[in-house]
Amino acid sequence: MALIAEERRETESILKILAKGILTNLKVAPINIKLLAARPSHDWGELHGLYEVSEGKCRAQITLWMRTAQQKKVVAFRTFLRTFLHELCHHLDYELLELDDSFHTQGFFKRESSLFKQLIPQKTK
Repeated sequence: MALIAEERRETESILKILAKGILTNLKVAPINIKLLAARPSHDWGELHGLYEVSEGKCRAQITLWMRTAQQKKVVAFRTFLRTFLHELCHHLDYELLELDDSFHTQGFFKRESSLFKQLIPQKTK
């Protein structure tokens, strides 16, 4: 897997394909994806992902990081995917649902979980 192998360009390419598939299916404006190395951190903690609203003719952008800030370890796959979907949900709030703002409400987290469950089948006992 590209993420575990720390293949940044390949991982970014996969994210772009996934985003394009989801957004095209929902008829939502495309988004730029940027993947960087280690997460930024400060005394407030680590930044896992960042959604930046589009301004003018520029596309909105999602920025993600492959490694944790403190230990520089590759982020676990499920955590990485959830972070990506979390940021994508912000885009869907603005572009699909046409919300004035994208808050972390119960509904927001349900939409994020729904996308995750559609992509990663639940383990059966």
